[in-house]
Amino acid sequence: MLGRILLFIALSSVMLFAADAIGGMVEKQALNVPAIIMFLLFVGATLGITYWAAKRTKTAKDFYTAGGSITGFQNGMAIAGDYMSAASFLGISGLVYMKGYDGLIYSIGFLVGWPIILFLVAEQLRNLGKYTFADVASYRLRQMPIRSLAASGSIATVILYLIAQMVGSGKLIQLLFGLQYEIAVVLVGVLMILYVVFGGMLATTWVQIIKAFLLLSGATFMAIAVMANFDFSFSSLFATATEMKGIEIMSPGGLVSDPVSAISLAIALMFGTAGLPHILMRFFTVGDAKEARKSVFYATGFIGYFYILTFIIGFGAIVMVFKNPEYLDLAKQAVDGGYPILGGNNMAAVHLSHAVGGDFFLGFISAVAFATILAVVSGLTLAGASAISHDLYASVIKKGQADGIAEMKVSKIATIMLGLVAILMGIAFENQNIAFVVGLAFAIAASANFPILFLSMFWKKLTTRGAVIGGSLGLLTAVMLVILGPIVWVDIMGNAEAIFPYKYPALFSVSTAFIGIWFFSITDSSESAAKEIEAFDAQYVRSQTGIGAEGASNH
Repeated sequence: MLGRILLFIALSSVMLFAADAIGGMVEKQALNVPAIIMFLLFVGATLGITYWAAKRTKTAKDFYTAGGSITGFQNGMAIAGDYMSAASFLGISGLVYMKGYDGLIYSIGFLVGWPIILFLVAEQLRNLGKYTFADVASYRLRQMPIRSLAASGSIATVILYLIAQMVGSGKLIQLLFGLQYEIAVVLVGVLMILYVVFGGMLATTWVQIIKAFLLLSGATFMAIAVMANFDFSFSSLFATATEMKGIEIMSPGGLVSDPVSAISLAIALMFGTAGLPHILMRFFTVGDAKEARKSVFYATGFIGYFYILTFIIGFGAIVMVFKNPEYLDLAKQAVDGGYPILGGNNMAAVHLSHAVGGDFFLGFISAVAFATILAVVSGLTLAGASAISHDLYASVIKKGQADGIAEMKVSKIATIMLGLVAILMGIAFENQNIAFVVGLAFAIAASANFPILFLSMFWKKLTTRGAVIGGSLGLLTAVMLVILGPIVWVDIMGNAEAIFPYKYPALFSVSTAFIGIWFFSITDSSESAAKEIEAFDAQYVRSQTGIGAEGASNH
């Protein structure tokens, strides 16, 4: 009954926000009625899915992993839905719109992490784990220190990733409804909390599947519509783009201008993908390792296809949005000059949808972009909440003695707290390009999560001491270099010059983590270290064969 009441309140709130917008809050452009109708239809449908899922979510396994009932194809589509975030759709297309060629770095970088997951992580993860990747990292190591560290890395990654999604959603609804940015961010936060608290992984999965299908359909139409204007000739498209913005948009150096930054960004995107907690968590929703492999195969196909589309969309925005008065922020243009577009560069794809398909298609893409954000923030929040409830509360504080009901209750409280943090941070980071912020999240995932996960599965001499000290060094190095780097130290805090000169810290922080783990493991001569090394063979057999994985505990 409580679920019905809260879902009704949420839907009523959305209607009231829309009514406020219709009542005259639009400042920059006329209301797009089709967009608002589709937006409300999507929110209503997903809340309905949440209500359906809530009735089927009774145990901790249901809440965290949808009871392991998701097929490989469904999970591949859901992973794609989880991964094709606001940073991908709005951020990368916005980067291509701004910088041209160099925006492709992010498209390729986000994609190349998938072979690592396919060949090194997916099957082993499913065979060894239960709910979170910390189950795998702590399989033969001491539970309390490893889970504490893994949860810390997960929460840091989740919060940074959440910031990017909240910024994207706030800008989108601000543009669509004319609502204040802060109100838009709060609206997204409330819906996100409802999806996770009541629907758990089952609701989150189906929201992601529906959103992935809609996003791929919309992006395909946009790309075809752009290419149709140039007789499906890429050379004509690029030639027109260079006429608009100059030949430099076809040259490297717009985003990454030195080798250290290029290598660092590549490491962050490759290894960060294999360390993202909300992606790793998805491999526990399938029945066995075979379905986990299928998940990655399908997800790679969907995601690779999508990133090709974002490149076309970005260049399409250059030729159809860049100097079009209909999409320019005239007030800002009068002050700053240039050709600033309404809502900022992150809205390039949204404006392009109007240029190629009119009000109706703008409505569809706006609703899909909002669906994209809601699906991703729901997956992120669930991953963060599970790190708090399963890894910290159940395994560290209660030492494995917590019952499922209490664990779910803690997870729901954690969801609410993470939602509040996401709202506050989303407001604070309003003016950052969201693909950059996600790059920072990837750096932390690559530094704190991936080294421990990878070495725990493949390096016999890993010990608890090495994992904790090395992983902590990686996490602290990544966080400190992010804070001291140009994005936070200069752009957020307003200092004149960054202490750490590079935007991307992964080269330094990942190296620190691997070296620290290696050194403090090989110098560990304790009795517990000997037992951990001895236990590797049994772990390796299970990770490769799956013997004992179904319904077995971790020890």
